Amino acid sequence: MLKVLEAIRRNHALEHATISLLLSKAGPHKRMVGRATKDGFYIYGDVPTTRIEECVREALQRLRGGEAYLAVSPLCGTNLAVAGMLAGLSSTLALGSGDRMTRLPNALVAGMVAVIAAQPLGRLVQKHLTTSPNLNETEIVSVRLIGRRFAPLHKVTTTTN
Repeated sequence: MLKVLEAIRRNHALEHATISLLLSKAGPHKRMVGRATKDGFYIYGDVPTTRIEECVREALQRLRGGEAYLAVSPLCGTNLAVAGMLAGLSSTLALGSGDRMTRLPNALVAGMVAVIAAQPLGRLVQKHLTTSPNLNETEIVSVRLIGRRFAPLHKVTTTTN
């Protein structure tokens, strides 16, 4: 089980670095989504396969070269999950205290403060829990277009030696 989680963390880091490079070349208005798996990751978006392959190879090289910051993304769903959990928890706690007239305002303020606090916390969760830039043993097996139903879907397959 730990090997699977470590593989997903490494692929999540490579996915972030790849999307960061793709956005730097295609522009910030390009829409794409990534999802890491134990054997690589998917990229949903209208991006040529050759561009993805070029960026994934550069991302791997740069992560191996010490650019670990590429593994953490401000666009990651982890940030949303952390914000949602903190906002829900803080609002629930705030609703449980105070008189009837102050509960709702307290819950709203607690939720807003939690969302602001979640921005740096989400990045810390990525850095320490959901990504790993340790890709020295990771190799790219293939980059393939596997579907076009709603948007082009690419699969980047990786392996670990």
